[in-house]
Amino acid sequence: MRFLLIDNSNTRTKFTIGTRDGLDNWLAQVPTKEISPTELDKTLIDQQFDAVMLCSVVPEKAAIIAQYFSELPFHQLDYKTDMGIHIDYPKPEQIGADRLANAAGVHALYGSPAIVIDLGTAVTFDAIGANATYLGGVIAPGLASMTDNLSKRTALLPKIELAEPANAIGKSTTEAMLVGAVFGYRGLIKEIIKKITREMTEKPIIVATGGDATLIAEGLPEIDHVSPTLTLEGVRRAATLQF
Repeated sequence: MRFLLIDNSNTRTKFTIGTRDGLDNWLAQVPTKEISPTELDKTLIDQQFDAVMLCSVVPEKAAIIAQYFSELPFHQLDYKTDMGIHIDYPKPEQIGADRLANAAGVHALYGSPAIVIDLGTAVTFDAIGANATYLGGVIAPGLASMTDNLSKRTALLPKIELAEPANAIGKSTTEAMLVGAVFGYRGLIKEIIKKITREMTEKPIIVATGGDATLIAEGLPEIDHVSPTLTLEGVRRAATLQF
C-alpha cells in the first residue's frame, strides 16, 4: 500500500510517498501560503497512492487539503491517532500534530528515551520517555522568526541570511546579528537540553530536525543525529497503523 504523507507546517508543506517499509525518494515542497487545489494538482501530478495521512498545524490549509482528498481514504493526525507511542500529558489535545509526529518518528528510527529538537518557524523540544511515552516539551521562537522580527522592528538592522559566523566578535551589523542568532541559539539549545535531561530517568538520544537543524547542529556535540525527514517518518508510522 502506498501512502501520500503530508507535513503541513507554518512555512512549508512537504509531500512524499511512504510504504510500510519506508519513505520514497520523491519529496516535494510548497510554500504553505500557496496551498490550493490548483497547487495540489500541480504538485501531485503523476503520483499514485492509495491513502492520505496529513499532519497539519495550519487549520485553514488543512481544510483545503482534506476537501481535496475527500474521495480517498484520508486521516488527519492528532492525539487520538495510533502512532506507536503513549501520551502522558494533562491536555493532549493541545499538543501540536507535528510534535506528536516527531515523537513517533524518533521512536521508530532511533528508539527512546529521546529528545527531538525541531528548528523551524518555532523551535520545539519534545521529550519521549524510555517506554515510548510522550512527556511534554518546550516551545521557543524560531531562528528565522527572531531575525526577521529584529529587521522589521528596528530602523537600522537588516534582514540576514543565516550562516555560520566567522568569529564571536562581529565586525559588521550583519556579522553581529549572525553571532547573536547562531551562537545564541546554540546556547539556548544547550541549556534546554541540559535541563530536560536532568528530569529524565535515562540519558536520551538527541535528534534535530527542521529547516535550520543542519546549521545549528554543526556546533552542538550534544546532538546525536540530524534527521531532515523525521516528521514525515512519524507521519508514515501513523499511516501504517491507521490504514
